[in-house]
Amino acid sequence: MFDHDDVPSNPREGAVSLEALVQTRISRRGLLGGAAGMLTLAPVLSACATPPDGGSSPLFDFMEIERGGGVTHLVPDGYRADVLLRWGDPLFADAPQFAPAAQSSEAQRRQFGYNCDYIAFFALPGARRRRALICVNHEYTIGSLMFDDYANVTEESCAIERAAHGVSIVEIELVNDAWRLVPDSGFNRRISVETPMMLTGPAAGHARLATIEDPTGRAVVGTFNNCAGGKTPWGAYLAAEENINAYFLGALPEGHKEAGNHRRFGLPIPAEMAFQWGRYDPRFDLARSPNEPNRFGWMVEIDPRDPNSVPKKRTALGRIKHEGAESVVAPDGRVVLYMGDDQRFEYVYKFVTTGRFSASDPDRNRDLLDEGTLYVARFQESGELEWLPLVYGHGPLTAANGFESQADVLIETRRAADLLGATPMDRPEDVQPNARTGRVYVMLTNNAARSATQTNAANPRASNAAGHIIEIIEPDGDFSATRSRWETLVLCGDPSRGESGARWNMATSPHGWFAAPDNCTIDPRGRLWVATDGNEATGANDGLWAMATEGAMRGTGRAFFRAPVGAEVCGPCFSDDGRTLFLSIQHPGEGSTIRAPSTRWPDFDAATPPRPAVLAIRRVDGGLIGG
Repeated sequence: MFDHDDVPSNPREGAVSLEALVQTRISRRGLLGGAAGMLTLAPVLSACATPPDGGSSPLFDFMEIERGGGVTHLVPDGYRADVLLRWGDPLFADAPQFAPAAQSSEAQRRQFGYNCDYIAFFALPGARRRRALICVNHEYTIGSLMFDDYANVTEESCAIERAAHGVSIVEIELVNDAWRLVPDSGFNRRISVETPMMLTGPAAGHARLATIEDPTGRAVVGTFNNCAGGKTPWGAYLAAEENINAYFLGALPEGHKEAGNHRRFGLPIPAEMAFQWGRYDPRFDLARSPNEPNRFGWMVEIDPRDPNSVPKKRTALGRIKHEGAESVVAPDGRVVLYMGDDQRFEYVYKFVTTGRFSASDPDRNRDLLDEGTLYVARFQESGELEWLPLVYGHGPLTAANGFESQADVLIETRRAADLLGATPMDRPEDVQPNARTGRVYVMLTNNAARSATQTNAANPRASNAAGHIIEIIEPDGDFSATRSRWETLVLCGDPSRGESGARWNMATSPHGWFAAPDNCTIDPRGRLWVATDGNEATGANDGLWAMATEGAMRGTGRAFFRAPVGAEVCGPCFSDDGRTLFLSIQHPGEGSTIRAPSTRWPDFDAATPPRPAVLAIRRVDGGLIGG
């Protein structure tokens, strides 16, 4: 499958802002005796920064696993990993069993989707037994691992792919210390490319979102390429729309006014690299539906507790290749969402609501995400960070540059950020706030396309194959601030290779370093966990690492989970009590085919292909994950 994150579509291509220097900024705050605590001879990253509350997150306590490969997964001693849901598992009492050699779109609509990604956990109060809802994204499909003859694309195979996209919402229960699906639950629901949705917020109803099927520009069908996501304080689920350009065939009519906008989003792509849905559905043919791409690339809000609710695409959050949108409540009650645009040389964003969250009046929260200010980040060499407002009429965001309204700014969020001079980053993915410390963690996966002349303080390495993690420090824990500070937590890669430029705490073991940070989460004890997508380039499978962010161990990685060959780890999510860790294992066996897969995880049955799946990890003694 074409990697749509590898090809930059930013015309600036990482152009260095005037104030940026090639030399990496060095934070000297809180060092332990100069260079002590960092495994590198290069300039030291802040090794022992103290958060606003003085630092009270406990250290991790588990037996670290070894780096390595293999066809199956690995967890530390004293832990077990149960397969909770797999591609094709029936989600309803009357749904058919998975039949890999006899798939149908009708069956797939009632089964767990493909390539599971972000996970959100919602406890259900008042149940006699421990019950909860989990929402799981299904990012994309890999036809060569789904169908025996994928080269022969048919209308039905495309329909199966469409049905395998979207979101699964399922009720689970904890019985005999193991989570299991509740197949007869009224909460169970599949949301896909075929689900009716609403466009809301400043761009809704604009002519650029209107089509022949929907002249109002407010009613859209479906969501796809749902990567990471988020969970709001009022209990809604947020599903991102990321590499939507991969789904459109054809070309715009000559001289079409959307040509520049589509180009900035990576459209069109070569037909042989795209999904072939446009052969059978005119919505995915640019020549017939030139505005259709503008209806995707948003964040989708879903009420998981109401199976009859209509999902809403919240246009106020901007149109980018959303990795996700993690939220936190600012001290004044406004809700702040942090977002990464997952492509090389793209930007980091945050959205601050106009209204304030109400814990006592849920109706006040219903449309909080329709009004607020979207900001994009400019990282200064000095360690300061400016949040630049993406507001019509502000600076260059005027009619002189093709913006006639706030709707235009949001539809063309990337171009607006270009004009404001935001800092092009090394593929920003998850951006995770820590409500306890007032800090925010930015996963920068990699950027092999950055040249030596394009390096800057926040992206200090050319040909950055390993990625890095940046920590944003919001002043006094005010997540709504427009000026912040930033530091580098770690530069990923092998610290034993001097030429890699990797920087870790000296306490990091040969198993504790990693490359390609992607998804992350904060556990109930305030600790950071990092999942990878691309660590296999280092000679070891992708996995999940515990990451110390405070005290003498700051900048230390600790290997906790190893994925099967070909798979990445997505959507790390803890139950509220911290005793279960849910993980999505995406595309096991990637790079092989259904006829000769590199693994048959998790079933290891000769008649069954590898199946993306959600794992529920628990300690054998029932204790807290990570100690």
